[in-house]
Amino acid sequence: MQRIGVFVCHCGTNIAGTVDVKTVAEMLGKEPGVVFSTDYQYMCSEAGQTLIQDAIKEHNLGGVVICSCSPRMHEQTFRKACAKAGLNPYMVEVANIREQCSWIHKDVAEGTEKAVILGRAAIAKVHLNAPLTAGESPVVKRALVIGGGIAGMQTALDIADAGFEVDIVEKNATIGGKMAQIDKTFPTLDCSACILTPKMVDCAQHEKINIYAYSEVEDVKGFVGNFSVAIRKKARYVDETKCTGCGICTEKCPVKNIPNEFNMGMDNRRSIYIPFAQAVPKIATIDPNTCNKLKTGKCGVCSKVCGAGAIDYTQKDEIIRREYGAIVVATGFNMIDMTKFDEFGYAQSKDVITSLEFERLTNAAGPTGGTLLRPSDGKHPHTIVFVQCCGSRSTTENGKPYCSKICCMYTAKHAMLTREKYPDTDVYVFYIDVRTPGKNFDEFYRRAVEQYGVHYVKGMVGKVAPRADGTLHVQASDLLAGEQLHIDADLVVLAGAIEPDKSARGLATKLTASMDTNDFFTEAHPKLRPVESPTAGVFLSGVCQGPKDIPETVAQAGAAASKVIGLLVKDKLTCNPCVAQSDELLCNGCSGCEHVCPYGAITYETKEFMQFDRSMKPRRVASVNPAVCQGCGACTVTCPSGAMDLKGFSNRQIMAEVDAICK
Repeated sequence: MQRIGVFVCHCGTNIAGTVDVKTVAEMLGKEPGVVFSTDYQYMCSEAGQTLIQDAIKEHNLGGVVICSCSPRMHEQTFRKACAKAGLNPYMVEVANIREQCSWIHKDVAEGTEKAVILGRAAIAKVHLNAPLTAGESPVVKRALVIGGGIAGMQTALDIADAGFEVDIVEKNATIGGKMAQIDKTFPTLDCSACILTPKMVDCAQHEKINIYAYSEVEDVKGFVGNFSVAIRKKARYVDETKCTGCGICTEKCPVKNIPNEFNMGMDNRRSIYIPFAQAVPKIATIDPNTCNKLKTGKCGVCSKVCGAGAIDYTQKDEIIRREYGAIVVATGFNMIDMTKFDEFGYAQSKDVITSLEFERLTNAAGPTGGTLLRPSDGKHPHTIVFVQCCGSRSTTENGKPYCSKICCMYTAKHAMLTREKYPDTDVYVFYIDVRTPGKNFDEFYRRAVEQYGVHYVKGMVGKVAPRADGTLHVQASDLLAGEQLHIDADLVVLAGAIEPDKSARGLATKLTASMDTNDFFTEAHPKLRPVESPTAGVFLSGVCQGPKDIPETVAQAGAAASKVIGLLVKDKLTCNPCVAQSDELLCNGCSGCEHVCPYGAITYETKEFMQFDRSMKPRRVASVNPAVCQGCGACTVTCPSGAMDLKGFSNRQIMAEVDAICK
C-alpha cells in the first residue's frame, strides 16, 4: 500500500467559499494509506508547492493527492513540483473540487461531502498507480497552415521568417481570403487590397513558404511533432508550371454566364477564370462543372488560344503526403445564409443585399467599377437602410446567439463612405446596441453620426417588403422615440452574422480538435492558452476560433506563430507515457481497436501461443506502438474482450475510483 499525502487547496474563496476544506483534509486523512493530510490557502503558489515537496521528503510519500482546481489547469505544475522532490510525477492525482464541486454547489455541507468523495476516489486510484517513464520523439521542422486568408498568411510569414518551412493549404484558387473582397478597412479607411496584396506577394516569394492553392486537407495522422497529412491538390486542368496568368483564355471562353463567387454572384465569370487581378498564384482554373470540353468533349477554345500550352484536360486530382511538426488552423468565416430570414426580403428583392455584397458594389474592382448602383436596375440609390444584427445575438433557430463583433464598425464605415461619396443620399442605420470596443473605434462611429449625418435609430427592422414601383418598404421601430417608422428605401443592406467556414467541422474531426456549439474551434484555455487547441500541436489563428476584426486576427496570427516556433525549435518532445497496452492472452484479433485509433498506433501481428494440450498455435493479436499512441483511450472502450488497457488509467484503476465513490 502506498504512503499517500493529501493536500487540499482553499483557492482563496473559490473552493473554501462552499467547501469546508479543513473538514475535507481531516476526513481524507483517515483514509487507508494516507499518512499526511493538510490544507493550504493557495496550493499552486510557490509556498504551496514547497509545502508539498517538504511533505514528500519528510513523510517518505509514495503518492500524492491534490484537491484543487481542474487538472487541465495545474496538473503539470503539481507533477513538476513532486518530481523535484524525487517522486515519480505519475504518482500524482488531482481531485477537481473547484469546477466539479465548489463552483456548482451553494450548500457548504453538500459541497464538503462531494469534495470528500472526489478526494477518496483519487486516493483509491493512487493506490493502484505505478511509476511511468516518458519517452522522447523527434520533431519535424515544418509547419502546416490550413487557410490562406490574412490569418493564415501572417502566421505563415512569421513562422517562415524564423527559418522554418511552411506549407499553406487554401481550398480556393488563390490566397487572400475575405480581406481580398473588402474595399476599405476600419477605422483608418486604408485600401484593403493595398495592404493585403504585399502580404500575398511576400508569401508567394518567400523561400520558406510553399502554397497549395485549390487544395484541401484529406486526412491527418500522427501526433504533436510528427503529423502526417494528406493534401488533395484539386485538378485545375491548367499546368501551373506553364501558365503565365495572361488571361487570354478567360477572355475567349464561350461559357460566360457562371455566377462570379468573388463578386458574390452579382456578375458573371467564364468557365475558365482567374478570381481577381491580384490573385496569388495567378493561374487560370477551369470549372469542371461548367466546362463544355470536360462535360461533352466539345469546345477546347482555351487550349487553342493558350500560347504557353498550359491547358491540360487530362489532369487529375493529386494526393500529396507531407510530414509536419505543427498545424495551424486558419479556416476563416462565411456570412450566414440570409434567405432563411424572410422578414428582411433578401430572397424577394435584388435590392436587399448583404454587407459583403455592398463591399463589392463599392469596390473599384467590383461588378460596377466602384459606382454604387442598385442591383435591380442600375440606378443610383437615394435612400439606404442598414440593418444591424441580422442573425447575430439571436434566439431564433436560424440565428446565432453570439455577437459577430465586426458588424457595428463596418456598417459605420459603409454609412460614412456612402455619405462622403454621395452626399445626396439619406442613410439610416437600425441597431440594437452600437458596440465599438477597439482603439479609435468609438471616435470612428461618432464621426459617422456627427460629421457625416448618418441617422442612427435604436430599434429593429420588422419587415422589408418590395413594392411595385421598385422601392422597398421598411417597417421598423424607434425605441427611443417610442414610435413605428415606415421608410421607402432604394437599397437595404443587411449586416449578417458571420459563422465558421463550412469545412471547419470536418477538419476538426480529422485533427481530433474540439469545437463549441457554434462550430468555432475551442481554445485550450480561454485566457492562458487562447491560440492553442486542446489537441497538442494544433494551433488556432483568426476567426476560426471566434469573431474578430483584422487587427485582432493579425495579432492572434502572430501569437499562434510564436507558439509554433517554440515547438519547432525543439529537437525532441517528451512523449505521454499514459499509452495503451494489449494483453495478448485476452486479445481475440477482432481489429476493433485498430479501426478506432485516430493516430494509427495499433497494428496486428501473428504470434505462437501454447494451447491446453501444450501444442503451439498461431494467433493474431494487437500490438501498440507507444511512440505513436497518444493515450486517448478509444481502443479500451472498443475492445470487446477487455484486452486493451491504458497505463495510468487502467480499467482496474477506474473501477477502484467508482467503488470509492459508491461506498
